[in-house]
Amino acid sequence: MDSSRCNSSIRACARGVAGRTVEAATLTRSARNFQYRGELAETGLPEILYSIDRFQVPGVIQAERDGVVKEVHLKEGRVVHASSSDLKDSLGGFLRRSGLLGDEAYERTMRMRAEGDRRFGVLLIEERILPPSEVYRAIREQVEAIVWSLFYWDEGAVTFSIGEFESAERVLIGLPMRQVIFQGIRRAPNAKALVARLGRKDAVFEPSFETDDLIEIGLEAAEYGLLRRVDGQRTLYELCTEGPLSPAENAKALYAFQVLRLIRKVGVVENPAGEPPPRQGPVKIRFKTGGDLFGG
Repeated sequence: MDSSRCNSSIRACARGVAGRTVEAATLTRSARNFQYRGELAETGLPEILYSIDRFQVPGVIQAERDGVVKEVHLKEGRVVHASSSDLKDSLGGFLRRSGLLGDEAYERTMRMRAEGDRRFGVLLIEERILPPSEVYRAIREQVEAIVWSLFYWDEGAVTFSIGEFESAERVLIGLPMRQVIFQGIRRAPNAKALVARLGRKDAVFEPSFETDDLIEIGLEAAEYGLLRRVDGQRTLYELCTEGPLSPAENAKALYAFQVLRLIRKVGVVENPAGEPPPRQGPVKIRFKTGGDLFGG
């Protein structure tokens, strides 16, 4: 399903929820009747997230691939919680990978967690392994890691169910959706797949943002510098190769700008006289330290 069909599907779901006059409790029980279903191979996660953010509807994104299920809870344009069936994504696993929990402490606390009913974060505080501030910071970073890991998925089934869903997790966070989209794209490993969504190398974009739009996204100076170079005249080739970042990072940032509607495509440049017409197809970038950066 492409992004336009994704928009239509989520818009229809949002209208359905908005048009109901039932109490919130009833809506919660029946909300799974309002769903968007798709495949990440057809519509990328950034486009899905942007569509959800546009309509400001609460709900849960569930993505499944190779037996792993990850959920992202959304409310009022923010990510408030995320979970994963992969034990490596658990709070304990995250703390172990990040070095905040040694192997011995990890094994001991996991045994204690299995033998009792305390939440892992509570256990860490009560056993004086970590202070509350570090536990909260770890939970926030764990949620971010789960969400951003989904940007690595280029295939898998995805479902968005609209409604207020209760979560067993009491610690909720509030990651702004537009910032999640931008940072998730920047962390994605496959720049070639993303730049292919931008079109041909002679494509031209123009700015379509208000300065207020940029504050929540939190652009760094170099990223803002790249955005300012989008002027309706420079080609995608020029923006990627001459921008302030590496070609791969420029390409990913430009794709993020397009998803977030900070820029829009206005056409392609005309060929200089005497030059053969460019081959059709998307931009192909060789992300190397030297040699030709673009092919095709």
